[in-house]
Amino acid sequence: MFDFSGTLMRIEPAADWLRAVLSEVGVAATDAEVEEYAARLERCGAQPGGADPAALPPRLNRLWDERDLSARTHRTTYTALAREANLPWGVAVDDALYARHMRPEAWHCYADTTEVLGELRRRGVPVAVVSNIGWDLRPVLGAHGISETVQEFVLSYEHGMRKPDPELFRTACEALGLAPEKVLMVGDDRRADTGALAIGCAVHLVDHLPVHARPASLRPVLDLVRQGPG
Repeated sequence: MFDFSGTLMRIEPAADWLRAVLSEVGVAATDAEVEEYAARLERCGAQPGGADPAALPPRLNRLWDERDLSARTHRTTYTALAREANLPWGVAVDDALYARHMRPEAWHCYADTTEVLGELRRRGVPVAVVSNIGWDLRPVLGAHGISETVQEFVLSYEHGMRKPDPELFRTACEALGLAPEKVLMVGDDRRADTGALAIGCAVHLVDHLPVHARPASLRPVLDLVRQGPG
């Protein structure tokens, strides 16, 4: 089992995210403005897959806790956080920022993602992606040429529960047709992904780093799994 964001793929830097949206909607901004407002968005935690909020407004606490349980709540949460950044370009930019993060071009594979998933497929090792998320990531993996290496997708918003809930991991193991003790969970979140330990899975943790700073953290997985599902 693999986590998605921060494990297999990484969202683009916040400044690139904002710059792409401003270009798309026809808003001119200086590099200094892009950097300033991208930093605001990061502090507010407004980029899905990016940094958590530095300080969450109390009125958004419940939304934040439930953000990955439905597509509607996910969108509501992150557009509300974008508005906390007080961007000067209006609501249309806030909404376009949310739409941008679901596009394949907003995501980058880690350097060893394709290699490791491809080798697992060659060995006959079944793979599931288990993610706390509020939208369908399958087209993103498809656009990057790796969806065929994944047999099952267990996404929090489709099941109404999120990691570290052991039941989400149990659901993934059942989908793979494997007992939990024969499954390895690979992720970057020390709290969420270690929820798999509760049902007997092994866990391999990687660091949540930019793509350029983490060239080979997934490769040890190939030494931790056996040939095929047995």
